[in-house]
Amino acid sequence: MITNTAAGTTLDEIAAGIYRIATPLAIPGGEFSFNQYLLVDDAPLLFHTGPRKLFALVREAVACVLPVERLRYIGFSHVEADECGSLNDWLAAAPEAQPLCGSIAAMVSVNDLADRPARALADGETLALGQHTLRWFDAPHLPHGWDCGYLMDETGGTLFCGDLFTQGGATHPPLTSGDILGPSEAFRQALDYYAHAPDTRAALERLAGARPGTLACMHGSAWQCDGAGLLRALADALAGRNALTPRAARVAA
Repeated sequence: MITNTAAGTTLDEIAAGIYRIATPLAIPGGEFSFNQYLLVDDAPLLFHTGPRKLFALVREAVACVLPVERLRYIGFSHVEADECGSLNDWLAAAPEAQPLCGSIAAMVSVNDLADRPARALADGETLALGQHTLRWFDAPHLPHGWDCGYLMDETGGTLFCGDLFTQGGATHPPLTSGDILGPSEAFRQALDYYAHAPDTRAALERLAGARPGTLACMHGSAWQCDGAGLLRALADALAGRNALTPRAARVAA
């Protein structure tokens, strides 16, 4: 569904009660897509705000599903403009909403920069939204940022995986079971944004252990199939193995 013809913003349900909002944007050297995810429940959650310049477009898309003032949580993986650039705009639009992030992000940034205190989640802590229960995973420096972490919808099996599997370009199907590892590795090799921390494989294995069926990527298509297998294939690629080894190619297909 196109929610803004001029900007090309789209809204699509990629899992039960979870909507992907996507806007193409020109960046130096090409085009890129910026995704936010709206989880509809008793306490609705928006994951990623997008940059401030996209606030009006994202708000317009959210309003196609529910009144914006119903939002209760504005979540994000780590502090960065495309993750939480319009956080205070959302807090103003949704008077009962709280920032939702990891404890490190709350301590070092969010409780200072946000207009309301954060609901800080400890590693492994769960949060019930109504029908959906979310679990927070600390993932420092995966791919970057000491404060980085991810939310897993344990009810439906969706991992809100932020910058993992970032795909270049502006036009992508909302949900795919095709190859996203190859395109994401091509993007990383051209502009490597990973910290390559020594515990990267262990962090990815921990996410794989949650057995996600859907990966809600912030840039590019969301992906649906064997999320655990694809996360392990990413670990292989980051360890220096070819992203298109037979094992990774089978998972990506």
